[in-house]
Amino acid sequence: QVQVVESGGGLVQPGGSLRLSCVASGSIFRIRAMGWYRQAPEKQREWVATITEDESTTYTNSVKGRFTISRNSAQNTVYLQMNSLKPEDTAVYYCKVVSSVRSSWGQGTQVTVSS
Repeated sequence: QVQVVESGGGLVQPGGSLRLSCVASGSIFRIRAMGWYRQAPEKQREWVATITEDESTTYTNSVKGRFTISRNSAQNTVYLQMNSLKPEDTAVYYCKVVSSVRSSWGQGTQVTVSS
């Protein structure tokens, strides 16, 4: 069993920044990738960014140049630095952990971008 816990969400004004954290614990085994997804009200869950075990990163087009995904492998932690936030970034952000044996999701953290 793997526990995945996100934190760092909150309310920010447009143009502001937040840093999300995701910590995996439990029966993790080898982590092959960790990623961030988001889901706005009445919309499907959308992939945002991924970092692999070799630290290769990819992003959805709408966040390129604004968001940065990084990790601390020793602590099984992934971060999402979110800059120049826009109202359309408002969503629940979820962390996904892909290991050798399973994929696990966190419960999400709310990000609200509003004046």
